[in-house]
Amino acid sequence: MRANQLVVVLDACVLAPMPVADTLLRLAEGHCLFVPKWSPQILEELRRTLEKFGFNPRQVERRIRAMNDVFPDSLVRGYEGLIPTMTNDTKDRHVVAAAVKCGARVIVSDNQRHFPVAALRPYGLECATADRFLADQYRLSTEAFCRVLREQAADIKFSLPQLIARHVPSLAKLTRNGADL
Repeated sequence: MRANQLVVVLDACVLAPMPVADTLLRLAEGHCLFVPKWSPQILEELRRTLEKFGFNPRQVERRIRAMNDVFPDSLVRGYEGLIPTMTNDTKDRHVVAAAVKCGARVIVSDNQRHFPVAALRPYGLECATADRFLADQYRLSTEAFCRVLREQAADIKFSLPQLIARHVPSLAKLTRNGADL
């Protein structure tokens, strides 16, 4: 990890939908646009969500193992003592505690109501939806971002505008519906 690299905690709700998780993790892996982090509790929530989506336990474990194998330094530990001091929604205090422990600047979650600004401000944290975070990554490193999206679209047999419109709608607006990609 480079000293100035952005550390980001990815909440289970953005790790569960495969196209969104795929985009986020591809950006982190191949192009080092940010450092992804998660906790055992986030992974447990991801596990339950994927099973609700209909994945069998073997598929779920394979996905979580692959994430941890590709990002061996992403698992945050030792944050449990911070959980009671957090003031955000009780169900997601573990997410903020993990973010504080690992020095994250951003929590990526589509469940923003669980992460009010007043609860995050004391720790220099912000919460961004996956859509907004991905649009920000596009602005920061357009070339690398576009390369990732082209690769992803080809791998999953989507057209690039179809991928963008379904999973990063604000990016569709930024790129004139994918024409710039």
